Amino acid sequence: MPLDTPRTEPQPERLTAHEARQRLEHARNTRLTQLRAIGETAQTQEDHLMSSQKDALRRALTEIDEAFARIDGGTYGTCLACSTTIPAERLEILPYTRHCVACQRRSM
Repeated sequence: MPLDTPRTEPQPERLTAHEARQRLEHARNTRLTQLRAIGETAQTQEDHLMSSQKDALRRALTEIDEAFARIDGGTYGTCLACSTTIPAERLEILPYTRHCVACQRRSM
């Protein structure tokens, strides 16, 4: 297919709960692997950068757990700030996001 040909396949507006859970499981497993790798390295040398990386990974894991709770509660994919639907494309990139792009920008 040429690059200038538009895509005709429909894009879902929302991820299914199953798709969301799969993406979150992948994100969780990736972060846990990274955390273990840093932990093994940190045993030989502890520094500020590694400590910061571990903190960031732990925050991401907490956000992933919160996203699982939103799936269970039926609010996954809805912005916590403005209650609009978070686009599926954003959830594909950052499956544990709590906000749409506009609200995320406002919070920065």
